[in-house]
Amino acid sequence: MYLGLDLGTSGVKALLIDDEQRIVGSANGSLDVSRPHSGWSEQDPDHWIRATEEAISTLKAAHPAELSAVKGIGLSGQMHGATLIDAAGAVLRPCILWNDTRSYREAAALDADPRFRDITGNIVFPGFTAPKLAWVKTNEPDVFAKVAKVLLPKDYLRLWLTGEAISEMSDSAGTAWLDVANRKWSSDLLAATDLDEGHMPALVEGTEVGGTLRPELASAWGIGGTVVVAGGAGDNAASACGMGTVKPGSAFVSLGTSGVLFASNAAYLPNASSAVHTFCHALPDTWHQMGVILSATDSLNWLSRITGKKAAELTQPLGDTLRAPTGVTFLPYLSGERTPHNDALIRGVFSGLEQETGATEMTQAVLEGVAFAFRDSLEALRVAGTELSRVTAIGGGSRSHYWLKVIATALGIPVDIPADGDFGAAFGAARLGLIAATGADPLAVCTPPATDLTVEPDSALRPAFEDAYERYRSLYPAIKAA
Repeated sequence: MYLGLDLGTSGVKALLIDDEQRIVGSANGSLDVSRPHSGWSEQDPDHWIRATEEAISTLKAAHPAELSAVKGIGLSGQMHGATLIDAAGAVLRPCILWNDTRSYREAAALDADPRFRDITGNIVFPGFTAPKLAWVKTNEPDVFAKVAKVLLPKDYLRLWLTGEAISEMSDSAGTAWLDVANRKWSSDLLAATDLDEGHMPALVEGTEVGGTLRPELASAWGIGGTVVVAGGAGDNAASACGMGTVKPGSAFVSLGTSGVLFASNAAYLPNASSAVHTFCHALPDTWHQMGVILSATDSLNWLSRITGKKAAELTQPLGDTLRAPTGVTFLPYLSGERTPHNDALIRGVFSGLEQETGATEMTQAVLEGVAFAFRDSLEALRVAGTELSRVTAIGGGSRSHYWLKVIATALGIPVDIPADGDFGAAFGAARLGLIAATGADPLAVCTPPATDLTVEPDSALRPAFEDAYERYRSLYPAIKAA
């Protein structure tokens, strides 16, 4: 048996698979987020351990024999969090999370140093780890002086599981301290935040052994023998392992609250200027790129709140047949935008409204606007040298076949819908645990799910969608100037 542990923002998921990758069982432990000030987002790392113990306890009660047969554990987790540890191994302050924006000034200052983009291949975003440490140094100097190790959230779980301070490439690529091309810490970038490699965990690949489970935990969980803990992955890379998005050119589009266009690469292909994330993948000699949009299904949820209608009620009048764009354009920048603009200040727009415009036309424009935001990410990936021939759709919004038709036509490539199953980050982590424990070929393990249905672009409507996309693109300079 193999166990995947995914430390998310709202909870920890434990998922158990057998040696045929069949899911045996899963359980969850809940988490809360503390927001003591505007723009702050924190969690107590001890709560991660409590939530993990809660999930394991539930799994053990339901599947004691299966849990006792675990030979490998894989870890996945929310990225970018700054977990600060002193020389005695104690936590110095609550972890500053990925969605904490307090360090925007420090991020801008680091990003102005050309070495950061040159070495990491990425803009220094406020959510990344390095600017958080710069903020701590300025605002909590007593805490900064005691920092012995900086760990990412899943790697604090590893410290508890194994007693070792170890990380891996995909998660570490989101710190703004990693030389992403050469898959090692950059002493120059660490020095720019008054740190050195001694403050960092050791690095392994996501498929490699990154410690062994402490005997006292193995005994408490009813497990005999040695249990290896894989390097694991950041949450998006772990999801990609679960989806089988590991070969060059394979990609998925995640239509969740926010949106991600994720592409796997055999080479390091940065494009920092258009806010594409270029990170190491969880597999050796593999990288990935991500275009990120901040309001995907959140845009439809916003319209739902405004109109007082459920999302399904809004989309139902559109039917099953794709419609040509109406001339109403929606920019989904309700919380600013990441790719390609890296602009936290812009906000959403409806353009082209007229007396005859109703809720159905506005709904159609929202679906198209999100699809065009994904198209922006696709174009940014192309500039970086990545051509995609198809994508697999995941996330709650992918249940809308009409929306997938819009996305396929806006992108100009087929969209595959996977067969039912759990292919998320916990499953990907369990796969990495299997690989680390058995030495199996990562490509043979991280295979994609069967395709249930493929949505093709509507060739007849492609010219109308291209015109609508050009209208969409022309609006950003106007609102940016405003």
